[in-house]
Amino acid sequence: MNTLAQFFETYLPQIEAEMLNVVSTNESMLGEQPHTLVTMSRYHLGFANADGTSARIASGKRIRPILVLLTCLASGGSAETAMPAAAAVELLHNFSLIHDDIEDGDDLRRGRLTLWRVWGLAQGVNTGDVMFSLAHLALERLIDRGVAAERVIQALRVFDQMCLGLTIGQHLDIGFEQRTDVTAAEYMHMIEGKTAALTRACCEIGGIVAGANADQVAQLGAFGRGLGIAFQLQDDILGIFGDSSVTGKGNGDLARRKKTLPVLRALERDQSLRPIYYGNAPLNIYDMKERIEGLGGRAYTASLAEQTYADAIRALDRANLSPDAVNLLKTLAQSLLGRTS
Repeated sequence: MNTLAQFFETYLPQIEAEMLNVVSTNESMLGEQPHTLVTMSRYHLGFANADGTSARIASGKRIRPILVLLTCLASGGSAETAMPAAAAVELLHNFSLIHDDIEDGDDLRRGRLTLWRVWGLAQGVNTGDVMFSLAHLALERLIDRGVAAERVIQALRVFDQMCLGLTIGQHLDIGFEQRTDVTAAEYMHMIEGKTAALTRACCEIGGIVAGANADQVAQLGAFGRGLGIAFQLQDDILGIFGDSSVTGKGNGDLARRKKTLPVLRALERDQSLRPIYYGNAPLNIYDMKERIEGLGGRAYTASLAEQTYADAIRALDRANLSPDAVNLLKTLAQSLLGRTS
């Protein structure tokens, strides 16, 4: 595969076909799933409209499953062998999105009503639980691709540790909403779980499926962790300073008084901002942007993102993997750090 764009073009349809197959035709103890439940899952994933008719709605960049395939290739395996794991991590990510939408009370995702707003709170929670279960069943399909049982169990352990990390991160994030004393250090700890746990697991699982040794898997995990943190910090910057016509976020982060790293860094450097940011009076968004930037919130976050990215690349180099796939991983990492949306 010569370029990252060609890799995406080749493998994204295969990832989505695997996901759709798991969601739509999975045979379990209960047999085929009820039609409406399949529709709910397909709707959230962008494969269907609310009435069940087929659709293809933009549903995110699918970066995480691509990480699984590329790290498997880099470790001497094949993308086709790792396809069930790629589908599994994307389904698990979408389980977390379904529940996040409920917990955050969000009405829209990717320009459409969120699943729970269409079918109600109870069905939303239940469909998220279904997605969680299907993600595990998807991972177990590695056996059907000839992956040794001991590797599948090792991958499943990493997968479940990641699930725990995600929910711990979400627990912390929910707790932050009621607090006015959240520190930058606490925020970094939170994103270790909510964001970095998943990218770390993607990279470790790719190596495990290919049969990478323990040190290589550890270095891939360090790469994935650093990539996830850098990605989130870049997102924090875009959420405040990005061009709203490109990001589609407007001034949402500040309007919702979100506790992201640029804000928390500024609040730590100027305590007089706390009653303004956390108060009930309307917030002057543009003045707050200027004050956050003037207090170094943006520069600090950007510097930390670049440092974490550099650490991630060094870990990838230490793994001593196939150079062609490693170069694609580096291209992907650079595109995430330098993105504008």
